[in-house]
Amino acid sequence: MNSQHYNQLFDEVIKHYHVLNSVAQPYKNPYQLDSFEHLLHRKCWIDTVQWHLEDLIRLPNIDPIKAIGLKRKIDASNQDRTDMVEYVDGFFLKKHENVVTKLGAKINTETPAWAIDRLSILALKIYHMREESLRETASEEHRVKCAKKLSTLLEQRNDLSSAIDDLLSDIATGEKYMKVYKQMKMYNDESMNPVLYAQKNQS
Repeated sequence: MNSQHYNQLFDEVIKHYHVLNSVAQPYKNPYQLDSFEHLLHRKCWIDTVQWHLEDLIRLPNIDPIKAIGLKRKIDASNQDRTDMVEYVDGFFLKKHENVVTKLGAKINTETPAWAIDRLSILALKIYHMREESLRETASEEHRVKCAKKLSTLLEQRNDLSSAIDDLLSDIATGEKYMKVYKQMKMYNDESMNPVLYAQKNQS
């Protein structure tokens, strides 16, 4: 697989989500459990649901109790998103574990999986910007502005896709090497979030 396949898969996930267009809809992954496609499908689904949770929580008249519930879901989704990125990087580490790194090889500013994470988010931006550029209830000025933004997003996706392919090629040939740092998020951890452990100690 290369970035072209990643983009196609992401577009399919997003299109499938919008058939029902509900954050509460059941999730089914069509790919084999141990496949790379399975990881990418799950990753993009998490991003897509979270995108729409973020929309819902921004309703001006949202009930505060409902907003708290949505915030909890978004926090959990962020953790799932990070976990999936680490699984994807694990795939690449395993795939290239026997590559002999060349003398003078350099590390990239981000891992392949975090670059692919950006590609997934770009797919969502492209889908929704295209919707806005075609929305009949919007003004002509709005549609024209969104069409220009869509063009920029598509260019950005081409550039990022090319960069990802180059990075993976460099890793495969030993020109660059991977080094993965766990994200070590603290806000969901009762032993690290001072608000949570202070409350726990009081109870």
